Amino acid sequence: MHVGLGEQLSLFTFFIMPYGLYMSAEGAHAQSMRLDVIANNLANVDTTGFKRELSVFKARYAEAIEEGLIPPNEGNLENIGGGVEFLATVTDFGEGPLKNTKNRTDLAIEGEGFFVVQKNDEQLLTRAGNFVINANGELQTQQGYPVMSEAGGPIVINPADNDWEFNRQGQLRQGGAMTPLAIVKPTSYNDLVKVGENLFRPLAEPEPVPLPERRLAPGYLEGSGVKATTEMTSMIEASRLFQANIQMMRTQDEMISGLVNRAMRV
Repeated sequence: MHVGLGEQLSLFTFFIMPYGLYMSAEGAHAQSMRLDVIANNLANVDTTGFKRELSVFKARYAEAIEEGLIPPNEGNLENIGGGVEFLATVTDFGEGPLKNTKNRTDLAIEGEGFFVVQKNDEQLLTRAGNFVINANGELQTQQGYPVMSEAGGPIVINPADNDWEFNRQGQLRQGGAMTPLAIVKPTSYNDLVKVGENLFRPLAEPEPVPLPERRLAPGYLEGSGVKATTEMTSMIEASRLFQANIQMMRTQDEMISGLVNRAMRV
């Protein structure tokens, strides 16, 4: 049975179009995930010490190659590519701008380092230094987690002694005694996992930052690492890419419907 060129093209289009439909759907899904990340960044544009998230994508092989059914780079139809896939998010640990609050319990770290706080039975790290003093004189986070000293206990400020201060090395001077804050840094930022509430869980033991290398700014807060204009630009871009993939899905669906109707008429 001889198949004409027009029929060959119709058959080719009929079989290749659904795959294009899946690729467009995957592209739309990836941009939808990216929009969620950007929206979370924008929601934290005023959150003290917040670190923005970045979306990471990867190019996919065709499904048959992904499944190991055929090798890549064979030059056949299966090597047309598999579109794009949302892979993960990574944290941008760049420093946020410093804001002068003149509040003695507000602390900002310049350069490397994290404060150590105690949540339940584990110690977590944070860059948010908007601390408060509870009724027992303990320095704690906005969520009520104690801020730890270098010795391993909570930082306690005598409420009856108003003559206290933190110095540039992160030491609490009170009653003639000096109590250093616990300020640490991870061996690699890849060792940190976000756990919510502006906290990070270290996957490996962090290193203490020596006193001579510390640069603390008492009476200041580190602002969010999110720049609203940058995120809005990214949101517009992701929205347009999402809509473009949706439009491609509609176009391919209409073409498939047209081919099916022609085949049914024949």
